[in-house]
Amino acid sequence: MKKYYFKEITHCEMCGESTEHHKVLGQRLNKSQGFKPKSKTGIAVSIVKCTNCGLIYANPQPIPADLQDHYGTPPETYWTEGYFTWQPTYFKSQIEETVTLLDFQKGMKALDIGAGLGKAMLSMEQKGFDVYGLEPSVPFYERALSKMGINKEKLQLGAVEALEYENEFFDFITFGAVFEHLYEPAECLKKALRWLKPNGIIHIEVPSSEWLLPKFFNFYFRLLGTNYVTNLSPMHPPFHLHEFDLKSFQALSKKLGFTVEKHHYDVCAIYYFPKILHGLLRSYMKATNKGMQLTVYLRKE
Repeated sequence: MKKYYFKEITHCEMCGESTEHHKVLGQRLNKSQGFKPKSKTGIAVSIVKCTNCGLIYANPQPIPADLQDHYGTPPETYWTEGYFTWQPTYFKSQIEETVTLLDFQKGMKALDIGAGLGKAMLSMEQKGFDVYGLEPSVPFYERALSKMGINKEKLQLGAVEALEYENEFFDFITFGAVFEHLYEPAECLKKALRWLKPNGIIHIEVPSSEWLLPKFFNFYFRLLGTNYVTNLSPMHPPFHLHEFDLKSFQALSKKLGFTVEKHHYDVCAIYYFPKILHGLLRSYMKATNKGMQLTVYLRKE
């Protein structure tokens, strides 16, 4: 059984505004809620949205006694065997974008925060980066070494909060799909910026707090007479703690000394809606920047 302690959030993790007047969106259970959350029991936390920068977060924030309670599950339990095969196209578009922004030269140093199986590390290495990585999950770290052949000297086991690298050592740092899992994302970004060379690039992919589909599902829950929401999943897979708005990064940029060099939204998957509506929904989300994922490229000043 997972054990948690609950931390009250008094200021927005990204813009720093007091949470006193932030908007409560509803409640989130510690399990999948399905279509009838009132029929389920469990622990619930409030899901709140910052009225200044749009960050969505849980308050209080549930923090596990052991991080491996969340991320210690062997990858074989939810990935097929094909996932353990690296393809040269993996992480390709992100690398191409970064190479353009960096004025790339072979031998530039890169860090993959939350390296998983190490597939992005392999792709960056193929491009010519000198690649390092860190991974907090023991099973994923072990599979990266045994199945993907990642050099043990280049991959550290541990969380970004606990590890250290030399200041101004890297030209490029990627958080991939990691930032939404961090309890203190601004502090982790501040740390990564310390490791980054001036003019270096940080790449981050996060769930967007403006994604259209949760708004439909939350409205459905209201019709049922409940105050449940589908945003986040702080106590069950995939353990998302935050959803971000572009304004979150713009506000933080003034404090930490970076610029949002480039950003874009991706529509991604559409769940539960009839296929006949998918084309319309995709077109609307693309036109209005209400897709599921926000990607930002940040340049250190």
